Amino acid sequence: MSRSRLVANAVAVTTAFLTFFPIYWMVLSALKPTGEIQSLQVRPWTLAPTFEHFQRVLEGENFGRYFLNSVLVALTVVVLSGVVAFLAAVAVTRFRFRFRTTVLIMFLVAQMVPIEALTIPLFFLVRDIGAVVPGVGLNTLGSLVLVHLACSLPFAVWMMRGFVAAVPEALEEAAMIDGASRPVILWRILFPLVAPGLVATSVFSFIAAWNDFIFARTFIISAKDNQTLPAALLVFFKPDENDWGGIMAASTLMTIPVLIFFVAVQRRLVAGLGGAVKD
Repeated sequence: MSRSRLVANAVAVTTAFLTFFPIYWMVLSALKPTGEIQSLQVRPWTLAPTFEHFQRVLEGENFGRYFLNSVLVALTVVVLSGVVAFLAAVAVTRFRFRFRTTVLIMFLVAQMVPIEALTIPLFFLVRDIGAVVPGVGLNTLGSLVLVHLACSLPFAVWMMRGFVAAVPEALEEAAMIDGASRPVILWRILFPLVAPGLVATSVFSFIAAWNDFIFARTFIISAKDNQTLPAALLVFFKPDENDWGGIMAASTLMTIPVLIFFVAVQRRLVAGLGGAVKD
């Protein structure tokens, strides 16, 4: 084996270890008894694993409600962002209109603005929209869906544009000659061909919405029943001493849905990323 191959393998193994170790430590801390967590002798193993931290988290107040809120927000954002990004990508790729290039550049520039800089303007925007449209104001799950759509759509549209452009227009022209309408072409011909790209963008949208903390704390002010899991973790942070066992157990439970979602779409995700690189 050549030296360059050995170096590449060593870098890959080191990267994998650095990526996996925090997850291992999180799960280990969730399984350790409280005494071992607080002990000054730090050990990367435990001989007395316990599920008391998981039990305390699952039996905690409104944990199931927070979990369902996170699932509802994340899945709604995934579906809406996927549909809107697909239609917008078709519009900017297949049609010629004024300011089309400007719109694409705005999508790209929007990705450069930090989330922290957008939080305050979005707060006032959601407050004003909520006064007119019920269900999307402050203290509602609709507000989280709205702001996550605003943040995920620029990246999704920009990425989907490449997949739509890669589909030959001759396919659509042939379908139109056969009498297919524009909606039929969109959903029966174009949509299946760009589905891997939708999966790839959906993964990023799901992770961003599922792990969000800033928006959840900003827009859900007093309605505790509408909190999501990241914000609910604050109950384990106490002024005198943090409940690290509960924090790690809750974090582990939060990670499971992301892993399930990733495994479910893994094949299409790889195909989508491969198509993006090829494009």
